[in-house]
Amino acid sequence: MTDDTKPQDENFLIAQRRDKLDKLRAEGRAYPNGYRRDATADYLHGAYGECSAEALEAGAYSFAIAGRLMAKRIMGKASFASVQDGSGRIQAFLQRDLLGQEIYADFKTWDIGDIIGVRGSLMKTRTGELSVRAESIELLSKNLRPLPEKWAGLTDTETRYRQRYVDLIINPEVRETFVKRSQIVRFIRQFMDALGFLEVETPMLQPIPGGATARPFMTHHNALDRDLYLRIAPELYLKRLIVGGLERVYEINRNFRNEGMSIRHNPEFTMLEFYQAYADFRELMDLIENMVRDVALSVCGSAKLSCQGREYDLATPFLRLSMKDAVMRFNPELDADRLEERGYLADVAQRLGLEVKAGHGFGKLLTEIFEKTVESKLMDPTFITEYPAEVSPLARRNDEQPSITDRFEFFIGGRELANGFSELNDPDDQAARFREQVDAKDAGDDEAMFYDADYVRALEYGMAPTAGAGLGIDRLVMFLTDSPSIRDVLLFPQMRPES
Repeated sequence: MTDDTKPQDENFLIAQRRDKLDKLRAEGRAYPNGYRRDATADYLHGAYGECSAEALEAGAYSFAIAGRLMAKRIMGKASFASVQDGSGRIQAFLQRDLLGQEIYADFKTWDIGDIIGVRGSLMKTRTGELSVRAESIELLSKNLRPLPEKWAGLTDTETRYRQRYVDLIINPEVRETFVKRSQIVRFIRQFMDALGFLEVETPMLQPIPGGATARPFMTHHNALDRDLYLRIAPELYLKRLIVGGLERVYEINRNFRNEGMSIRHNPEFTMLEFYQAYADFRELMDLIENMVRDVALSVCGSAKLSCQGREYDLATPFLRLSMKDAVMRFNPELDADRLEERGYLADVAQRLGLEVKAGHGFGKLLTEIFEKTVESKLMDPTFITEYPAEVSPLARRNDEQPSITDRFEFFIGGRELANGFSELNDPDDQAARFREQVDAKDAGDDEAMFYDADYVRALEYGMAPTAGAGLGIDRLVMFLTDSPSIRDVLLFPQMRPES
């Protein structure tokens, strides 16, 4: 055990390490930049882990490794060091007689957390552990702040999120989560590209925030002397591209919404949003079902997953229910024949403790009841369809029932992951819906949409029958990595100010 493992005042330890750094500076050895490694821990374990000690000795395989010193065991004339790089850990074996008295003595003063370089040949210890027998060593970067001994055991999870750099050093499973996140995003790109979709980029600074009902962040552009908004969704720009003849487009985008934070919400988040001409919402449900199943198979290795103590089988066809059917399934005491009566739904909403405003029609109330009593219970993969037009200002009305739209939302584990619909391409209907949103905003709804005259003008040029959808990347990653909070899948989640 080293002094690093003894409980000492952190400021004292930092002062000790700064003294060591001052000495390195004086000797011109602080923060060198010429060292180059030629192998990583996972490569060495994979390529040589099964080799016998005799084969390694005969082969004289020599490599340069580098990484963070995570443990050291000093035994007189020999020492062991655990070196961690981005791929994992490998052991270094250091001998005073091979390195020389001065370098070996220098090594013994190094601290846990220092970044070091080790050059030498591969060997196996008596216990069979693959190691690098050090022929030269170098201190590459001095650690000044002691690493926590048992970071995963800390109860202050906010500290882990704030100091993600330490979390990543200490917890291999955290690094694995973000490696898997990258794999998920890469798979989605490949999936969409294979279907003939074109990846595009649309503005993050917008003169009119649109494409969703949400409260935006606002900023000011000095040169133009105008207010701009961080986008809440790329939808209206992507559909402009459909008008322009780019018939299949997608964007993996960052969105910003000036709303509350929770285990499912962060002010900035990542979405996959895509639009396909000559398709309807049913085809996009099929696309999302196939995508979710395939990404699980590719990244997790199975369609059967465990998330938060519950088992899921994505190989089973996903359930599809209308909003009314879902409300009745979980509220069998309600009168199914009265789910479009505003007065009846208002009474139900009030009994549930929901706020009922004068401007709320049956569609808004039904949706509020659904969100209150049904959403959290939709554990198995489920598409909810037939959303009321009142809460779907951009979706196409159903031809047989104009009070509802050809829209779906996708749920799994009690959380919404995706929203999609057959797009409204009638410019007059869209203009009327925008005016309704403006009236709602004037009445005090901060999340209602603005009137976007340019988008209406684009529709007047003619947009092909189109379907579009957005899927929350963060929530999908939460599900596929069994993470309870959105903060667990964001490298740098938004946090309250430190006290």
